[in-house]
Amino acid sequence: MLHYGIKQNIEELKSKIPEEVKLLAVSKTKPLEELEEAYIAGIRDFGENKVQELVKKSENFHDDVKWHFIGQLQSNKVKYLVDKVYLIHSLGSISLLNEIEKFFGKANKIANTLIQINIGREESKSGILEEDLYEFIEAVKKCNYVSVSGIMVIIPIGDEESNRKYFKRTKEIFDDLKEKEYKNITMKILSMGMTHDFMTAIEEGSNLVRIGTGIFGERNYIIGGASNE
Repeated sequence: MLHYGIKQNIEELKSKIPEEVKLLAVSKTKPLEELEEAYIAGIRDFGENKVQELVKKSENFHDDVKWHFIGQLQSNKVKYLVDKVYLIHSLGSISLLNEIEKFFGKANKIANTLIQINIGREESKSGILEEDLYEFIEAVKKCNYVSVSGIMVIIPIGDEESNRKYFKRTKEIFDDLKEKEYKNITMKILSMGMTHDFMTAIEEGSNLVRIGTGIFGERNYIIGGASNE
């Protein structure tokens, strides 16, 4: 039996989102039955924030789905994502970079990643601070098994004016990096915007939005810290 609203929600979102913007369905905590409804409605990109949940779902769902890891990634869980994850959105420290390089290197695989920038300088959130970005890029350039395809941000909770300020600044960083040539780094994906602010994010240049509540409805638990949808 179909869960009322998922198909309609996706259709409504697709009517608002330009074709060149990727819709990532944030499916964390949701059962495969609801993911199936989203799949039937045309979704092929799903986002999870727990390694164990991503792995389990990937082994029991359609082979043509692209799994995105969008949560804070613990170093000791990196090895489980090899051959399972399409894109890691939360590359936010040199120590994590080194772990990804090590475990993907052992498997002779390339890890596709986005640099997570802590654009709001929030202590509760992970990510690279602006002033540390170029030091981080130097570390990425030394890797053999990590490829950076863009930037992801989770902005501080605020009003539209505040949201727009953070999105605009992130786009400036994205454009600046795009003009330069760095080994292992290309600026193709700008992942910013969630259910409550995705239209503002798109207006400011996002080409990937992470929508959970707007597709699957409210989750029945309280998330501590940054939810990433």
